[in-house]
Amino acid sequence: MIRFGVVLIPALMLVGCMSQQPAPTVDRTSGTASKAAGQQPAGPGYYTVKRGDTLYRIALEHGQDHRDIAAWNAIANPSSIKEGQVLRVIPPGVAEPADGAVAKPIATGSGVESRPLDQPAAGSPATTSGLLKREPRVGKEPYSDEAYARLNRLPDTLPPAEAKPESKPQTTAPAPAPAVAGPDDVAWMWPTTSKVSAPYNESGNKGLDFAGKAGDPVLAASDGKVVYAGSGLRGFGELVIVKHNATYLSAYAHNRKILVKEGQQVTRGQKIAEMGNTDSDSVKLHFEIRKQGKPVDPAVYLPKR
Repeated sequence: MIRFGVVLIPALMLVGCMSQQPAPTVDRTSGTASKAAGQQPAGPGYYTVKRGDTLYRIALEHGQDHRDIAAWNAIANPSSIKEGQVLRVIPPGVAEPADGAVAKPIATGSGVESRPLDQPAAGSPATTSGLLKREPRVGKEPYSDEAYARLNRLPDTLPPAEAKPESKPQTTAPAPAPAVAGPDDVAWMWPTTSKVSAPYNESGNKGLDFAGKAGDPVLAASDGKVVYAGSGLRGFGELVIVKHNATYLSAYAHNRKILVKEGQQVTRGQKIAEMGNTDSDSVKLHFEIRKQGKPVDPAVYLPKR
């Protein structure tokens, strides 16, 4: 009887072990992945890829060359971007504040100018003798009728160098000095001689449409570099995009033939394409001007006809 009990106890212990639930397991890789995802850059200057995006459209929407965005993000194949991927859309080393205006780093070598105190700065107001204007030294004088009359008397005896001949009053105002062009200003011209068939509309048409004939010349609206030439953006057909500077680019859509290549420098008025109806129901040129990637009304920038 005792021998049977000894055998039964280990058997019961084995059955009890087999009936216990297995210990829970922890997927430690998911925590690492989440942490890595949380370390992805985000905010101004970065863009999260959405479903249906292409690198070409992302570049257009941010006023950049698609090849630059590919280089900034180590993308070998432009078609390999994926939904949810975070892309840098401004050059490395350039900060973009929340208002969207790009803040460029201060150029080196432009330190504070040092000069003697008696030397006026370039462009500062000066007297007729060329010296910097300074406040007059004022002395106190007791009040008297003679002093009051002397201070209010017109200077009827000016030195010869300051004497000015009498002149008749001018009937017309002098012409204002010409405005100095900024580094991002562009000398625009109309991209075609055709008439505007559809104006800019902020909620609809993001540029100007010109109705013309197939083969009509399409001209570069200003000097710049071709950053895109092809049909990879749906809705634009055969498209040319010219980047003029860090602020402005222009787009020319629905061409039947493109006459320039990516990376090519073009000049204002150069024929870059022929008007057509690719990805359009009629022959037309759709023309856009984009400021920092955002569409603006071209009629505001183009000269009056």
